[in-house]
Amino acid sequence: MSKITFLNPEFFWLFLLIPIAIAWFFWKRNQQSATLKMSSTQGFKNSASLLTKLKPCLYVFRILALSCLIIALARPRTVDISNQTKTTKGIDIVMAIDVSGSMLAKDLKPNRMEALKRVAADFVGERPNDRIGLVLYASEAYTKTPVTSDKAIILEAIKDIKYDTALQDGTGIGMGLATAVNRLKDSKAKSRVIILMTDGVNNAGFIEPETAADIAKQYGIKVYTIGIGTNGMAPSPYAYAPNGGFLFKMQKVEIDEQLMKSIARKTDGTYFRATSNDRLAQIYNAINKLETTEIQELKFYDYDEKYRTFALLAVILLLLEVGLRNTVYRSFI
Repeated sequence: MSKITFLNPEFFWLFLLIPIAIAWFFWKRNQQSATLKMSSTQGFKNSASLLTKLKPCLYVFRILALSCLIIALARPRTVDISNQTKTTKGIDIVMAIDVSGSMLAKDLKPNRMEALKRVAADFVGERPNDRIGLVLYASEAYTKTPVTSDKAIILEAIKDIKYDTALQDGTGIGMGLATAVNRLKDSKAKSRVIILMTDGVNNAGFIEPETAADIAKQYGIKVYTIGIGTNGMAPSPYAYAPNGGFLFKMQKVEIDEQLMKSIARKTDGTYFRATSNDRLAQIYNAINKLETTEIQELKFYDYDEKYRTFALLAVILLLLEVGLRNTVYRSFI
């Protein structure tokens, strides 16, 4: 019943007539049958027949029929609502992620790279209507996933991010940014955004970061820059251990914040500093709110009218009353 609505609920006011009709029945009850006045009924057995006892049911049928008619007039119906969303102005986003050895530093838990992967995956999950791509860079850069609307591919690519020797170690911020720009320069999206993340200073690559920022500006691409790492010292890898793992020691966290701020300012973006897991999550939430997508929502209503059942029941009850009154109970009238 919770899903049933009424098109004309004002007809329920007619239920106020039901008590009046019942009161009228009891008032006129004794006038509906012929009466015989006798000085005494002591000689008669007081045993009313079953039909006599059931005669008031005729009036019950009439009251029920009236109630069904009122409900039918109120037009009960159920509605099935289906939604269809259409992206009217989408956003193309490329995440350019630093995968140099310093991303294994443990100032974020369990380390910078794993913390970033978790937050990036959450970010992708909250952008169901946008296309997203993934660029990885160290001293060089490459496109791990081109811009796509298939979020399963992006999430799997983020999950597979790890430090390896495929790229020479170093931090080529200009290389990463230029590669990301190349993925977006031909996009027809309303808005094109790069999220550029690094935990170091530009010390590799043959493209200067400022040059890459100028190219991004020329194509109207906005760049949000994120510097990841605590202020001060952090346990960072410096050599391989005999078992193939890494040896860690406390090292100074160096991030070229002036460069990152310059890139963001030049492209109408914003610079953020992530000094903890919570702060990193807050940054991606902030970017998610800054870059909104216009969505057109269409609702389709499928109504299933229920008044026919009540109208049919009312007719059956009225026919039943008329039939009984003119057959079985005809002699009582």
